[in-house]
Amino acid sequence: MAEGKVDLQEPVINKSEILVIDDKYFKPGNVCIVTGAASGIGRATAVAVAANNVKVACVDLDEGGGAKTVEIIKKGGGEAFFIKTDLTDDEQIQNCVEEAAGMGNIKFLANIAGLQHIDSVENFPMKMYDLMQSIMLRAPFYLSKLVIPHIKKSEDGIGAIGNMASIHAHITTVNKPVYNITKFGLRGLAQSIAAEGEGKIRSFTVSVGFIKTPLALKQIPDQAEQRGISQEEVVRDVMLGKSRVKEMMSPVEVANLFVFGFSHHGKYLMGGDLLFDGGMVKTY
Repeated sequence: MAEGKVDLQEPVINKSEILVIDDKYFKPGNVCIVTGAASGIGRATAVAVAANNVKVACVDLDEGGGAKTVEIIKKGGGEAFFIKTDLTDDEQIQNCVEEAAGMGNIKFLANIAGLQHIDSVENFPMKMYDLMQSIMLRAPFYLSKLVIPHIKKSEDGIGAIGNMASIHAHITTVNKPVYNITKFGLRGLAQSIAAEGEGKIRSFTVSVGFIKTPLALKQIPDQAEQRGISQEEVVRDVMLGKSRVKEMMSPVEVANLFVFGFSHHGKYLMGGDLLFDGGMVKTY
């Protein structure tokens, strides 16, 4: 690799990197719905949850990527099925939950699907605003609304809903107004679910910085060219400038946070946020 270049390939998920927990609710009869499962953090979370003996409903609009995730899970000995779902369509969301419920007891939901658009408030296209709100905040709310009754009907009525937040659920970045708004909103959603969950249905958020996903990695060469600096400098000084750890997290490291949060180790994680950001937000 040339000097100053960064490996732009998404890391392969190695089984040895996955957090495996002995938990009585981590068993094949139980189901976890994972949105955005066709790539990145969604795929890694689906693979990690499946490695913990939970059956995974891989939800995405990308059939090819979703099928690949299911293939990875099955090769590792796990159980998974793909449900093509447009998260802007209520009927498809309803069908998704019903199909998942037909495969076992829904105990867990990981709201991970998301997208990004860079623009100022005054120039932000309202169609993009509506799309981002629909996928990143309304869909997690509606999925939670539909999943909670299934959790209540399951063994002991115990379950958990995890939401993919961000450092942008704590601090804002210029020209990312809707991303900021939706991530702050997910923290409010998690806290609201936990407040109503009577200690049985928990909800939490996961907040991280830049991750080695296709969405983040593809920005690096363009930023390097625009700024006249090396790709390495983009990662170290631009993306991770305020982080005390000058290395991007891998998707599986984020997935492990969902596994931990879903497990009995997260018993007191009630509306809380798992902030693993390398010190970007609170370290000085």
